[in-house]
Amino acid sequence: MMRTAIYARVSTTNHGQDVTLQTRDLEQFAQARGWGLVDSYIDVGISGAKDKRPELNRLMADAHKRRFDVVLVWKLDRFGRSLRHLVNALAEFESLGIAFVSLSDNLDLSTASGRLMFNIIGAMAEFERELIRERVKAGMKNAKAKGARIGRPRVAVDTTRIAALRASGLSWPSIAREMGVSVGTVYQAARRLSKRPSDKAAATN
Repeated sequence: MMRTAIYARVSTTNHGQDVTLQTRDLEQFAQARGWGLVDSYIDVGISGAKDKRPELNRLMADAHKRRFDVVLVWKLDRFGRSLRHLVNALAEFESLGIAFVSLSDNLDLSTASGRLMFNIIGAMAEFERELIRERVKAGMKNAKAKGARIGRPRVAVDTTRIAALRASGLSWPSIAREMGVSVGTVYQAARRLSKRPSDKAAATN
């Protein structure tokens, strides 16, 4: 018997949203397939875009404990926060040997056609990532063409003061705290200072 976990979610209890509309169909489907219900994970009053979903997090934790063999949801948008999250979660289930079924979408990853659909979803997610990368690159290129500086602004530091503080025996982290900058910034400034020719050498030349 397949050990089954049900996940359901409603974003609000207003406007006639009732999670039992989902769980009833899911329980009937599991019963018709001869699957045994292990647990129900239900998030109520939580938006689909929320990163923190207590019951979804508990579901994923129990998946790693192999508490069930299949996850059953009413619809993909009830489960996935985004296309990327959906693909990552389904890949995680696959690596754990857990099947996934979305009732309304006719998606069953325990079947060959369901696994094909998963590959299509994965390709769509990759396509979405590439589009985002291309838009970011195009935006940066356009900003550079207009003279905008890309990246963090360079922090101006007093290298003479760094040398004086270092000579007084302070550590690099202490110097960074004293000057209100990061240790990395202090290191970079110190390297520039060490490469700078001394006044004596400059005078000799």
